[in-house]
Amino acid sequence: MRGRRIPALLLGFMLAWTLSAAPAEGVTLRTVSCFAGDDSAAGAYVEILNRYESETGNTVRDTSSTSSEAWKSSVLNDFAAGNEPDILFFFAAGADSAPLLSRVVPLDEINREYPEITLAENDALREADGKIYAVPVRGYWEGLYVHTDLFEKYGAPLPENWDSLLEAIRIFRENGIIPIAVSLSDIPHYLAEMALLACAGKEEQQARPRSLQEVPASWFEAMRVIRELTEAGAFAGNAAATYESASTAQFLSKEAAMQFDGSWLTSSIPPSAMDTVAVYPMPKRDGNGSSDCYIGGVSMGFYLTRRSWNSGRRDAAVRLLAELTGPESLQSLGNLSLSGRLRASADRMREGRNMVSPLQDAMNKNAREVWLLECIPAVAAGTMTAEQCWEKVMALLPFGE
Repeated sequence: MRGRRIPALLLGFMLAWTLSAAPAEGVTLRTVSCFAGDDSAAGAYVEILNRYESETGNTVRDTSSTSSEAWKSSVLNDFAAGNEPDILFFFAAGADSAPLLSRVVPLDEINREYPEITLAENDALREADGKIYAVPVRGYWEGLYVHTDLFEKYGAPLPENWDSLLEAIRIFRENGIIPIAVSLSDIPHYLAEMALLACAGKEEQQARPRSLQEVPASWFEAMRVIRELTEAGAFAGNAAATYESASTAQFLSKEAAMQFDGSWLTSSIPPSAMDTVAVYPMPKRDGNGSSDCYIGGVSMGFYLTRRSWNSGRRDAAVRLLAELTGPESLQSLGNLSLSGRLRASADRMREGRNMVSPLQDAMNKNAREVWLLECIPAVAAGTMTAEQCWEKVMALLPFGE
């Protein structure tokens, strides 16, 4: 995986650096990302690190894992303990990144010291303090994935509106197919966000209430939607106890007909199946077709930590950051290889719709975890009402005082 070379222009810049900007021999760097597991870019990420090692003589110790709440917490805990890596690929411009900002370096500061590399500053990742700390790699979107061949086989209507979604759920349930694959125990995120889109328009979805009294009525209705889907038999009987890896495996093996997920799921879909998989916008609960919004944006990027910047590893780390975010690397890390029906449906899902960021990204960590990992499973099970859910979340001041 060391066969590719960096672009000649970038190599020229590197060779032209002053002695003070040249990485020291034998430096060991630590990196953390979520380019791991089934992510389509995991191999490209490892290739970039291997290439960097072979060209510099430096060593990279990478501890990447697939993205999850546990992974997020481990990253934040390392920062809190002063054990952060040199280079980090993590969430940006939201509640997740806020605890990191004092311990990572703004891009304008890096660019002033190393004008040879000119890291791109994307306004989509500008933080509340007005600075940009992360170099983005790829955008994303979320939607309702379906196996169109299963719909054809069982005569189920495609989920273009609420009634057709419920009818498809009924048909698949009667034929022993899990209608919608989901894990309520660790990744109920997509279900929660899609339930909001089923009930809330753009303005309400982007509301940031400061008190329970300010919570939009559509947010309460969205929680009732989750209970309604559960009662309709939309999910597997063990949805509250299984893990996201297992529920995704059910979808990919066609034990399940549908799944709420992000664009990253496409990396697990083989090219041969891209003509029988499609992605749809969320149907509206009021029966008026589908939502005029979709979840999407640029949420993650590469950071250089202040700890590395203030050490003898600075030059080596900056060079690695330049390698990871150069044009060739961005293409290999950010490319989604879609084809056939899946590509066409993904384009249609976004065309003419408003892109909105996930509500969870605006919440503080405690409130987000309570909403997703405590409230959503309880609401689905019928042991917590929509009112109790938002009362519990809003008590944690999810959007600040």
